[in-house]
Amino acid sequence: MTKQVQQLDRVIIRFAGDSGDGMQLTGDRFTAGTAEFGNDLSTLPNFPAEIRAPAGTLPGVSSFQLHFADHDILTPGDAPNVLVAMNPAALKANLGDLPRGADIIVNTDEFTKRNLQKVGYETNPLEDDTLAEWRVHAVPLTSLTVKALEGFDLSKKDAERSKNMFALGLLSWLYHRPIEHTITFLQQKFAKKPEIAKANIAAFQAGWNYGETTESFSVSYEVKPARLAPGVYRNISGNQALAYGLIAASVQAKLPLFLGSYPITPASDILHELSKHKRFGVRTFQAEDEIAGVGAALGAAFGGALGVTTTSGPGVALKAETVGLGVTTELPLIIVDVQRAGPSTGMPTKTEQTDLLMAMYGRNGESPVPVVAPMSPSDCFDAAIEAARIAVKYRTPVMLLSDGYLANGSEPWRLPEISELPDISQAFTTEPNGEDGAFLPFKRDEETLARPWAIPGTAGLEHRIGGIEKADGTGNISYDPDNHDLMVRTRAAKIAGIDVPDLEVDDPDGDARVLVLGWGSTYGPIAAAVRRIRKSGGKVAQAHLRHLNPLPANTGEVLKGYDKVLLPEINLGQLALLLRARYLVDIISYNRVRGLPFKAEELAGVIQDVIDSD
Repeated sequence: MTKQVQQLDRVIIRFAGDSGDGMQLTGDRFTAGTAEFGNDLSTLPNFPAEIRAPAGTLPGVSSFQLHFADHDILTPGDAPNVLVAMNPAALKANLGDLPRGADIIVNTDEFTKRNLQKVGYETNPLEDDTLAEWRVHAVPLTSLTVKALEGFDLSKKDAERSKNMFALGLLSWLYHRPIEHTITFLQQKFAKKPEIAKANIAAFQAGWNYGETTESFSVSYEVKPARLAPGVYRNISGNQALAYGLIAASVQAKLPLFLGSYPITPASDILHELSKHKRFGVRTFQAEDEIAGVGAALGAAFGGALGVTTTSGPGVALKAETVGLGVTTELPLIIVDVQRAGPSTGMPTKTEQTDLLMAMYGRNGESPVPVVAPMSPSDCFDAAIEAARIAVKYRTPVMLLSDGYLANGSEPWRLPEISELPDISQAFTTEPNGEDGAFLPFKRDEETLARPWAIPGTAGLEHRIGGIEKADGTGNISYDPDNHDLMVRTRAAKIAGIDVPDLEVDDPDGDARVLVLGWGSTYGPIAAAVRRIRKSGGKVAQAHLRHLNPLPANTGEVLKGYDKVLLPEINLGQLALLLRARYLVDIISYNRVRGLPFKAEELAGVIQDVIDSD
């Protein structure tokens, strides 16, 4: 059957189903094929916090959204053009996000009376007018999969588990995705279960063939590869990029990498990834709790390693005392906080930016630490190196604020050349630095105010370590009031003096009156919204903060250079509070704490309102 091929510049697909339907795997495989094809892409996995919510219920719905295009894109997309709904719960949970006229591919086999009742459907939406405003493709995915696998030695239940591969095959045909990568993946994943591997491959190919032969799909779609800067690319998630960045940082710092961590959503994947790379000198320690994890990391730093601990908001609270110990002992330590919706346990699989004030002030005493925030999944790589540079050069703990949106999302990443990576190595102190051959562990570098980093066991460099205040220079225990004042102010001056680049402003014509400022993961939605405003003829400037402590030296000048400054945050205005206090600028806050990233269309409307206001 000859079918029409229609060219598109971009597509947003959302796979949705029960937690046991393999939607994350399906989305990940479709993303891998899309990355291999050469499209620019951005993803948004969304899954429940429960390990296994009741099957077929709304709380159990898991989804994976992918936005891919033939041009540069910045977000996973505001709303899907295509929804693949594996059951009634998936349809009901996601229908509200679907624009009118979008395509719905629905697994009709799951629309039984019992499943409909579980989610409150009194009648079958496939048989009434509920879906009249959308283009519905009714496909019996489960039964087609079972029929395709009749020749395999599998139970009906086991055969049904491959329906996600049938759906993946169908969508791969529909959007001309390469199939070799998926087949190879399945062969490797089920190498010890060859019958399962063959069954999944057969289901995948059956889905492809169904698209090719059925009359339900008369058109397939093609999205050409994007024009990207020359280089070698791979698809990467934020947690993967951060792990690779830490490894690269350890190599560039010429230090072994030690991770002391306790598993916590959504940071655990960093521990999982780093545990695979012992050949690079990486040592991972899964501690019994958060406090032990950070304590081990700080001990590793004292011993001459690049000490790292990874966690989310609840874990940062538990680590606070040891981070304060790192401040007073002045040792390099990286604390990775992959922020999630709180307070307390909150919504563990949802994203927020609500830990900024805790990162800044969540310790007893005057204990300032640098704060760095990546702006995209791939930028987590560079942000990890920057955090390590600051930690090692200035002998200080550094807070690295990622979040769930960045951690689980993915995008193309150009592999850097080794020559492009900065040399962030610092020499250990090996000789006494005081008069008469004495060692002064708190004698400071005149430029950075960093103290010497002396490895335990180095002859002649023995020194005290601990949380009690130390005398300037000698490091002896001191309760002298004037010395304490001096040490507190010196530690603060060290952090305030960290060299960070100026805040760059994107203002093409130089005459915008409104500046949109962001930090962390809001970069993509803000930039996409700014594009929309400019495309419609509006004038708006954009700036994005990576360094939140210390702030770039020109921050105040930038803020006061515009009539209005809009600051969208996925919190209730934490950075706005800090900027208002420091620069006396009337920041316009726009805040949402829904556990989801901003939508570009939403922000574009807010920006236009600010431009239009008196």
